[in-house]
Amino acid sequence: MKPTNNNNFISKIVKYSILKNPKRKIKTRFPPEPNGYLHIGHAKSIYLNNNIANKYNGTCNLRFDDTNPRNENVKYIQAIKKDIKWLGLDWYKAPTYTSNYFNQLYRYAIQLIKKKAAYVDELNANDIKKYRGTLKKTGKNSPFRNRTVKKNLTLFKKMKNGMFPEGSMCLRAKIDMKSSYIILRDPVLYRIIVSEHHQTKKKWCIYPMYDFAHCIADALEGITHSLCTLEFLDNRQLYIWILEKLHFNKIPPKQYEFSKLNLEYTILSKRKIQKLINLKLVSGWKDPRLSTLSGLRKRGYTKNSIKTFCQKVGVTRQQSLIELSLLESCIRKDLNYSSPRRMAVINPIKLIITNIDHNYTEYLDVPNHPNRKEMGHRKILFSREIYIEKEDFCKKSVIDYKGLVLGKKVRLKYAYTIRANQIIKNKNNDILCILCTYYLNTKKTKILPKKSYNIIHWISKKNSTKTQFKLFNVLFTCKNPEKEKNIIQLYNPNSCIIKVGYTESIVDNEDIQHAYQFERIGYFLKLKKKNKYNILVCHRIVSLKNKYKNLIN
Repeated sequence: MKPTNNNNFISKIVKYSILKNPKRKIKTRFPPEPNGYLHIGHAKSIYLNNNIANKYNGTCNLRFDDTNPRNENVKYIQAIKKDIKWLGLDWYKAPTYTSNYFNQLYRYAIQLIKKKAAYVDELNANDIKKYRGTLKKTGKNSPFRNRTVKKNLTLFKKMKNGMFPEGSMCLRAKIDMKSSYIILRDPVLYRIIVSEHHQTKKKWCIYPMYDFAHCIADALEGITHSLCTLEFLDNRQLYIWILEKLHFNKIPPKQYEFSKLNLEYTILSKRKIQKLINLKLVSGWKDPRLSTLSGLRKRGYTKNSIKTFCQKVGVTRQQSLIELSLLESCIRKDLNYSSPRRMAVINPIKLIITNIDHNYTEYLDVPNHPNRKEMGHRKILFSREIYIEKEDFCKKSVIDYKGLVLGKKVRLKYAYTIRANQIIKNKNNDILCILCTYYLNTKKTKILPKKSYNIIHWISKKNSTKTQFKLFNVLFTCKNPEKEKNIIQLYNPNSCIIKVGYTESIVDNEDIQHAYQFERIGYFLKLKKKNKYNILVCHRIVSLKNKYKNLIN
């Protein structure tokens, strides 16, 4: 795999560090917390860490940041591994876990206590927050800050042995409650969590905080460049402080930050996604409307389109909101090349061609792809009764309308020119069908006449399969829902619209599952399983044009 983002600022930093230390082997890592599924923002980070390692003949670790057993699960670990494999990437040797280092982390915490750089605090979470202060107001010391080393060691050991209830005590670093960096105002290093861990089971009831465990795990694994998003910019101060206090001085790992991926009409926060799942507004982490990697894969996005998107977004320090159209253009380009063409009608209206006999059928030879001869041809059926889209018929002609109009002519794609003559309605004034005539000498040839009619797609009733179409739209009605407090009010009730229409029978008969371009409609994925009514199901991957701003399309 060719490296991505070769000229980004992080690549230049790595190149410079190699010039200073030519013998030092580059080591990066991807450290997801197993408390949810990966999303497209994680893909950007995975590619960055892998490509930096590949470019400089280094290694990239997969390390699970499993320091909070209450929110974590083995199913998330398996899902993360599957997503990384799907992207076409791999990790160095076996995946590691922060929990692998719990014994060492505990000993390092004791070292800090002995250095008078950490203490056991009995303030509750609310009081800790209150004592910490704000950007405008400095913090004040905890009343438990000046305990003796002996007392702190005794209390910390009792915490480890489960002698105190959850929330009653924690271990804090003793740094500076007046620091301009709030992160350095005596941050919590360990807390009590009475919950079984998916790796260590019931061995521990105290767990390290991310900021304490992360930098030490990096140092133990020999990571050279710890790459993270800008939200951890201030955390770098604590990263450096911990490594210096514990004397990881022999070329310690260094943290570098890049901008977080923000995508229009999308939330990537795992906490907010979990809220949607709990409220049953989405079906789970794999819901095709989500920008989780599993959701995108289920919808029909390809790994190549994700990779291309990450390349186009690039790696910078500038925060920006990426247009959804960029992601959609990546998948369109990929599918345009690979997807066979088929005909489908989502909102069907029936046409009866009156100057064709009831039993008449004609097979027409049509290409599976307009630009790839190697994909071959297929036969489609032309007969007396066909379906077209409702939007392709209008009683009266209007400006710029390109469909079938009563008394006017239109060309059926790959077939003949037809003329609409009469509308047949039922007692409720609903249209039952349109009576038309066709013109025998207008069959489509390889060379279209200079003056040709507008073209619409169609399906013969005799060559159609009833199909349920799921039309996915944006999940939220505002561009940047991540910034909003109440995302539920912004939920788009039309994010999934279900229609029942028809596809060519060949779609149902083909065993393989891949994306199709339904001509003039969009790119769709045929699901392996039919619905409970034994009807074929196809869901839309992306429209042919940027229609996401129209929430009902």
